[in-house]
Amino acid sequence: MLIALAIIVGAIGWSGFVLALPVAMLFPALWAMSASRWAAALVSAGYFLAASRGLPQGVANFYAADLWPGLLLWLAASASFVIVHVMLWTGRPGKTRAARYLAATIVMALPPFGITGWAQPITAAGVLFPGWGWWGLAATAAGLATMTSRYWPAAAVALIGFCFWSAASWTAPTLPEEWKGVDLEQGQRLGRDASLDHHRDLIATVLSSAELSTRFIVLPESALGFWTPTVERLWGDALRDRDITVIAGAAVLEGQGYDNVLVAGSAREAKILYRERMPVPGSMWQPWRAWTGYAGGARAHLFANPVVEAGGNRIAALICYEQLIVWPALQSMLYSPDIMVATGNGWWTSGTSIVAIQQASTIAWAKLFGLPLVSAFNR
Repeated sequence: MLIALAIIVGAIGWSGFVLALPVAMLFPALWAMSASRWAAALVSAGYFLAASRGLPQGVANFYAADLWPGLLLWLAASASFVIVHVMLWTGRPGKTRAARYLAATIVMALPPFGITGWAQPITAAGVLFPGWGWWGLAATAAGLATMTSRYWPAAAVALIGFCFWSAASWTAPTLPEEWKGVDLEQGQRLGRDASLDHHRDLIATVLSSAELSTRFIVLPESALGFWTPTVERLWGDALRDRDITVIAGAAVLEGQGYDNVLVAGSAREAKILYRERMPVPGSMWQPWRAWTGYAGGARAHLFANPVVEAGGNRIAALICYEQLIVWPALQSMLYSPDIMVATGNGWWTSGTSIVAIQQASTIAWAKLFGLPLVSAFNR
């Protein structure tokens, strides 16, 4: 019964509907009710596998292969979540159990385990306590700890009350003045087509999207492909006589690998605005290649550039995979940003809810800290 409930909680909580995120907060109670480490392992696996159920299909889409590579990666990714929650499980009720669950939450939020620390119930803080900031995060952590105690029914009732209160007054994060995000539907062609025609089409899309009050336009991850002097000149010429800054995803060759970045370009200047802290493990970030003497793969800048500046605004930028894990968002919040910018290239997620989950997570973090949100995704 606990395993079945864990699967249901993982599937509903991480369905991609932002107001469903608090359902994930039932997981600690199921984990605490497990009668043994073996039962805790099965409960944890059921929750995590249900929450990340889109991974096998997404990997199959990305590599144009069958489901087997995705299934293997799906099971491997669940291992860290299960191991942490099994090792910290205890049959002793009370403060020890609550402290151990909070320890598991912290371990799964930070590297190295946090690199695959998806589906963290603490993300629901933005739904339960919008605008509360760090106090809301602390209140959610206290709620998660209480869910592991004998007082979990009272905690569940309180959480349901906050859910209804939040749903009744819920509004989407505001779009900052002078900013606009542009979604694209170019599939896997985005980032791989380096032709001038492709860039001219993107430029036309940007210029047609700009309104009189628009000063910043955000394009999805990988929109510009490889960032070269030729591409820089092309966009600089196109934006001449326009008071517009385009913030777009690109790749920059660095040493034996590359950086997944956001570039800020205008008629006056162009610069690398943000370097991704955590690229997708496996498909992009491949540290073992350097260990074996082979070049390639995206570099991870783990704790670098948590906040960047554009036009006098302090920006918390999250690219694609960073929206699924905890530490990049919270690290950025330590520096009091003014705006959150979220980009992604989700063509490979067709038939899954991965992009919807990414967007729900970024909305939750933006609401928790009362930040305007600009997003741009390619499908």
